[in-house]
Amino acid sequence: MSQPQHGKENILKYHLALGRKIDLDGIDRDAKLGKCPRHVLHAMKERLNATVHSPDGLGISWSDKARSKISSGPQHWALARQLSEQVSSDDVIFCTGEDIGIPVAAVCGALKERPKIVVYCHNIDRLRGRVALKLFGLADKIDIFMACTSIQTNFARNYLGLPESRVLVLLEQTDTHFFTPGPVSADKKRQTVVSVGLEKRDYRLLAAATADLDVDVKISGFSKDAKALSQAFPDTMPENMSRKFYEWPDLVQLYRDADVVAVCLTDNRYAAGVQGLLEAAACKRPVAITRTQGMVDYLGADVAKAVDVGDAAGLREAIVDLLKNPQAAESLAQRGYETIVNQHNSEGYVDTLVEKLRSL
Repeated sequence: MSQPQHGKENILKYHLALGRKIDLDGIDRDAKLGKCPRHVLHAMKERLNATVHSPDGLGISWSDKARSKISSGPQHWALARQLSEQVSSDDVIFCTGEDIGIPVAAVCGALKERPKIVVYCHNIDRLRGRVALKLFGLADKIDIFMACTSIQTNFARNYLGLPESRVLVLLEQTDTHFFTPGPVSADKKRQTVVSVGLEKRDYRLLAAATADLDVDVKISGFSKDAKALSQAFPDTMPENMSRKFYEWPDLVQLYRDADVVAVCLTDNRYAAGVQGLLEAAACKRPVAITRTQGMVDYLGADVAKAVDVGDAAGLREAIVDLLKNPQAAESLAQRGYETIVNQHNSEGYVDTLVEKLRSL
C-alpha cells in the first residue's frame, strides 16, 4: 500500500532592499553601547532572518543608466537586476523607499514567478513617481504600498485604484529606550528653544519668531550642501541663535535642555519633521510645530502646539506661551510622551511590519 505524499511546505525567504548602504550591524553594536538609537531594519533582519541588499559596488549597465532617467539612480536599477536573478515566488522583498522600490518592482515584478513586493513610500506623489507608477505598471507588481502618512497612501490608492488591503499607513517610530527624559545640564544659563533637522526646515521663520526673545535658540541642522543650508537658514543668524552638529548622546541632552522644541517646516506632503517631534516627545519636552499636510496624522492627540505654515507671529505666541506657563508646558509634554511611548515605539513598529510581511 502506497504512503500518502505530503507536499513540501514552502518557506518564504525575506529580503530587505535598501536605497543606500547602511551598516546595520555597526549601528547595532553602537546602540548596545548607548552611542546611538537602534535601527528598526536590524530588528527586522533578525526577526525575519532576512538578507540585506544595498546598491553598493555593483556594475552599472547602459539600461540602468537609461531607466534612471525616468526614476531612481542607476545603482538602484543595478540592484534590481541582481535581485531578479535570485528571487522567485517563494521570496518577499521589502523596499525601504520608492528610490529602490520602483526599480525592484519594475524588474522583479515582471518575472514569471515573481516575488511578493512591499514598498515603503515616502514621497511617491511627485511627478517622477506618478510617471514611473504608470509607465512600469506597478499597480500589478507591488503587493503592498506603505507610507508613514495617509496623504501618500491615499494618493496611491486613488491614483492606482487599489483596494484597502493593499495599502497600509504605518506611522513613524523612534527608539524610546534611547530618547528618554533626563536631567538638565548643570551649566544651562537661560531658557532654551531647540530645533533639530534640515529637511523642509524653515529656520528663517524660527529666527523671526525668536530674535527678540531672551532665550538661547540652539539648532542641530548640519549638511555639506551649502544650498540646503542657505534655503533653510536666514542670511544673518540672530545673536541668540546658534547651529552645530551634535553627536547622538549630545542630541539627547540637547532635547533634555530644551524649554521648548520648535519644529519649523515649509509645507510638504510627506512627514518631514516627524522625527524631531517624536524624539522631543520621547524626552518629555513640549513641542511647537508647523501644521503641514504631511504631519496631519501625528497631531491629532494634542501632543504639540501647532501653528500654520509661515506664521511667525503664531509660532512666537506658541513658544512664549509655553515658556511663560511651565505647568501647561509640562502637561503638553506629558501627553506627548505618553502618546509616543505607547503608539510610536520601535518595538510596536517592527511587530506590525513583520506581521504584515509574514501575512504575504
